[in-house]
Amino acid sequence: MNDIPDQRAVFQGQPGGPQDLFFAQSDTVPRPTFIRGEGVWLYDDAGRGFMDMSSGPVTANIGHGDKDIAAAMAEQAGRLAFVSARQGRHQANMDLSKRVAELAGPGFERVLFASGGSEAVEFAIKLLRQRALANEQPERYHVITCMPSYHGSTIGALGLSGDPANQLFLNGFGHDHPKVPAPLSYRLPDNHTVETHALACAQALDEKIQSLGPETVLAFLVEPVGGLASGAVEPPESYLRSVREICDRHGVALVFDEVLCGAGRTGRFLASHHYDGIRPDLTVLAKGLSAGYAPLGAVLAPADMVDRLSERLGFGYTHTYSAHPVSAAAALAVLDRFEREDLAGRAERVGAYLRQKLETLAQRSAIIGDVRGKGLLFGIELVADKTTKATISCTPGPTDTIRRRGLEQGLLIYARRTAGSRYGDWIMATPPLIITEAECDELVEKLATTLAAAEADFRAAGAIA
Repeated sequence: MNDIPDQRAVFQGQPGGPQDLFFAQSDTVPRPTFIRGEGVWLYDDAGRGFMDMSSGPVTANIGHGDKDIAAAMAEQAGRLAFVSARQGRHQANMDLSKRVAELAGPGFERVLFASGGSEAVEFAIKLLRQRALANEQPERYHVITCMPSYHGSTIGALGLSGDPANQLFLNGFGHDHPKVPAPLSYRLPDNHTVETHALACAQALDEKIQSLGPETVLAFLVEPVGGLASGAVEPPESYLRSVREICDRHGVALVFDEVLCGAGRTGRFLASHHYDGIRPDLTVLAKGLSAGYAPLGAVLAPADMVDRLSERLGFGYTHTYSAHPVSAAAALAVLDRFEREDLAGRAERVGAYLRQKLETLAQRSAIIGDVRGKGLLFGIELVADKTTKATISCTPGPTDTIRRRGLEQGLLIYARRTAGSRYGDWIMATPPLIITEAECDELVEKLATTLAAAEADFRAAGAIA
């Protein structure tokens, strides 16, 4: 495939232009102009096809170009495009709430819709804060999260996310919430196994709650399976059981951020469904819930909590487009296909096949240190040396080099350097849940060629031996 030129200079001095003109000019990975999508493929204005290895930013769970979903959105927009929840109800909202609650199961009877993941995370925290006020506990305001982690890009969500790069931006401007170590699985402290390190991380949560004062802690917000911030780390079940017990003991709400890992991505509708007896107080969904066809996020909550709150103070800190009819119609059509084709089950079955292929590739590649994840959610960790686990130090960074080389092979990869590589570098292998085994073979073949080219670049730059 021919190299894709960076056309940023075309827009210099001109009105308008693409969204990426706001991004740093140091990000030199080209961005094709896409004009259509079909299945796991996207096509640009030059007729080139790109396999969507990562479902965009782990969003396009059912791929691209689904005409039934487009028709459902058009039908809803033609009949009722918008109504505010403060002024009236609409059927799409009620139908989607019922469907999501049924898929989520007991303890998640109420669903509060937002316009995306960052907004839904804030809805969840604001809901808990309002509950604390209703319960005459105004001193509860601390929200503990993990380092590293990612929970969104609003000012509030940035303060919840565990990334040292955010600290200067937030200093004196936003609130940087307290952090505890995330249960990482590849770069472990000395004398620790994955299991003992995870339990030490749970103990750190207990100690943090006690140091802050349990009566001041509102919630612990955690990704049950990690996303880009940790490269799809799957903590041991013992960790999730421990944090559930710790939160219960101290009267702290446990919130699962399933914006990325939910909606079937791990092989269950919710990642928490993998673990008997481990249910958070709230769950946050987005991304795959509407599969990229319309902006949508959701907070799943128990009926008794919502009903008690509505009797006292209620919750009105929502936004204009909450429960938007067209987004709801899109999600209903997405869930129709999700259930009809058992895409959660497919994520588990095809994910096992893809994992085996990726692990075989890792054995052949000098720069893959680890493959991890669950279902069709994988992180591929990059190293300069498999023995020392040293990171690849080069400019541009290793993930940018791989993204560029991937484009040359017709492979669209989601990756970016997080936390200044303090915890490592990785790329995401998270294709649409509709991917076939034959398409997995093609994906891995393209990825192998991509990594070989990137490895040659790293050697030429002296970044690896």
